[in-house]
Amino acid sequence: MRDDFRPRSDNPGEYAARSAAAWAWLSSAVDAQQEGEWVLDAMERQVLADVVASTNALHGGHLPPHTQDPVHTRVGRISNWAGVLRLAARAGGWELLPVVGRDPSAGTRPVGMAHLLSGVYALAEQGERWQECMRDVARMRHTAVRESGVPSEQSFEEALVEQCPGFERDLADAEAFFTGPGSLEDLMLFFY
Repeated sequence: MRDDFRPRSDNPGEYAARSAAAWAWLSSAVDAQQEGEWVLDAMERQVLADVVASTNALHGGHLPPHTQDPVHTRVGRISNWAGVLRLAARAGGWELLPVVGRDPSAGTRPVGMAHLLSGVYALAEQGERWQECMRDVARMRHTAVRESGVPSEQSFEEALVEQCPGFERDLADAEAFFTGPGSLEDLMLFFY
């Protein structure tokens, strides 16, 4: 591997902050809806249904972490959420807000779709960052083989973990946010 490669962030707290923000903003939106502060209209319900349908994890009912699946599949499930959420926000005219490091209770009231989508997007965007890291690792591996003519003894996953500190742990945590009981797979159950 090249010595000059640097992961997109060397800050191990960056993922933790994204995860905390995602859970806080999701919880704030669910609480607002369940307490009657926010009542979803027909369009919001349809957007949520479309988001859930568009992001079906197709994991065969396995609980996270989905270590039986290739890492590309696992990261792809999460990064797909980012694109779907951007489309949903555009379709509904909502703005995705920067939520990392911000308290949802101090935000704009009333809580609504922008809060919900923004909270989920904070973590979905991490999937896109991981995809970039994966592309960088793949390019480095291909370059090394072209230059040396010898394939690396290190697996792709090992190289990825080396270049993206905390990757395995953080991916497992993100999978628990997006899939499994009490996760976004159950999103429609949170709203009545």
